[in-house]
Amino acid sequence: MNREQKTAAVAEIVENIQASDAVLAIDYRGLSVTQAAELRSALRDNNASLAVAKNTLTGRAITEVGESAEGLREFLAGPTALTYVKGDVAATAKAITTFAKANADMPTFKGGILDGQALSVDEIQAISKLPSRDVLYGQLVGVVAAPLTGLARGLNALIGGLAIALAGVQEKKESGEIPSGEAPAAAPAEEAPAPVAEAQDDTAGGDDVPATENQADADASADESGASA
Repeated sequence: MNREQKTAAVAEIVENIQASDAVLAIDYRGLSVTQAAELRSALRDNNASLAVAKNTLTGRAITEVGESAEGLREFLAGPTALTYVKGDVAATAKAITTFAKANADMPTFKGGILDGQALSVDEIQAISKLPSRDVLYGQLVGVVAAPLTGLARGLNALIGGLAIALAGVQEKKESGEIPSGEAPAAAPAEEAPAPVAEAQDDTAGGDDVPATENQADADASADESGASA
């Protein structure tokens, strides 16, 4: 590989690192050409890619990228392939783990970086056990939609009750209980009962005569009527 080819290779690694959400370093020793092709196919399904480059070239690319890629440098010992993840990190880690279990535990994780932070092998394996992004989105939508479902049911019940009330008004109009086109007349307000004192004054004809004297005169008239008879 001449100098121009090396420069182009470094530039490609730099571009891939900068365009990736995560970069996973794996040890690909023991993989056949056929197995490597199968792994690349599985990674493409998760918007990820696998590339093999000399560690010296990868080291130069890390220097060009800067601090955000420095976490990869410690993994540049022995055969190293970089998995560039531009989609779901958990799904990519799961795809590599599943492939390794089906192929005599090959390849193996060496480490990686996620959003500029170094990842250990244990952390990558923990990520591989997380639900995929689509599953998490589905769970989130379910949580958000639950209150909305209750609101929709409440609105449906309210609209249904209003429809029933309107139907009742229409029936009363058709039966004549409510004149068509006119609102029902408001019931007259009830008059407050007159005070007791005023009622007594009206009975007495307005004279200021105690009730006991009126009763005595009535008794005397009744005695005189009886005597005349």
